[in-house]
Amino acid sequence: MLAGCALSLAGLMLQTVLNNALAGPSIIGVTSGAGLFTALVTALFPPYLTLMPLAAFAGALIATLLVFFIAKKTGASRITIVLSGAAVSSFIGAFTDTILTIWPDTVLIRTSFVIGGLAGVTMDSIKLPGIIIFISFFIGLIFSYDMNVLSLGDETAKSLGLNVSRYRFLFIVLSSLLAGSAISFAGLLSFIGLIVPHAGRFIIGSDNRLLVPVTALLGSSFALFCDLLARTLFAPYEVPVGIIMSFLGGPFFIYLLLKQRRRLIDA
Repeated sequence: MLAGCALSLAGLMLQTVLNNALAGPSIIGVTSGAGLFTALVTALFPPYLTLMPLAAFAGALIATLLVFFIAKKTGASRITIVLSGAAVSSFIGAFTDTILTIWPDTVLIRTSFVIGGLAGVTMDSIKLPGIIIFISFFIGLIFSYDMNVLSLGDETAKSLGLNVSRYRFLFIVLSSLLAGSAISFAGLLSFIGLIVPHAGRFIIGSDNRLLVPVTALLGSSFALFCDLLARTLFAPYEVPVGIIMSFLGGPFFIYLLLKQRRRLIDA
């Protein structure tokens, strides 16, 4: 439930501040940074695999800060952040592939991390991420009205007195903290950050003052539902929950692409 809440809120914040319906934690390098640092731990410090959650969290945050630093130097607009995220993700991905080539034994451990799963999660592994998720949720709730203003566009937000760069930085860092915290113990759970915010908007509309708590609740419920399917569909075998989310999220992602295409054609 913590993982579902965190990834859904991260997706909501990114879709809002970047004004991109297809935005998710991967678009700003969160997942690539987490993947690189987990690969480093498994390759260079195999006796200390308990550090992998902390490494994933640190990698996600560092990658996000790097993206925003580059965007800040070139003008922190929505487009520059997206382009910076793509560039940093590609650069980090090259490092990760190099590590996997030199130390092939890390592939199996990283594969389970990339698929995403909850089978090995313990209470100790979620204490720090859980605290960060709760704090980030309440900060997002407090500044949800500013998310509404930011979603109106840069020029309109500036005319209403909002410091666009400062608040965009706040929400991107919050989304990084949320996604990095979830990734640190659950791995790279796919599509939940994309699906759930759209489901929330369909139910209650686009007012982030309501959408933030509803998205958190829907994300928790969706993750719980997927985990239930993962444990029962092929019992006594347990399927990684990330596979179930991919099965459900893949068709929805295709639907969004087709919807975006139709909107462009109509325009």
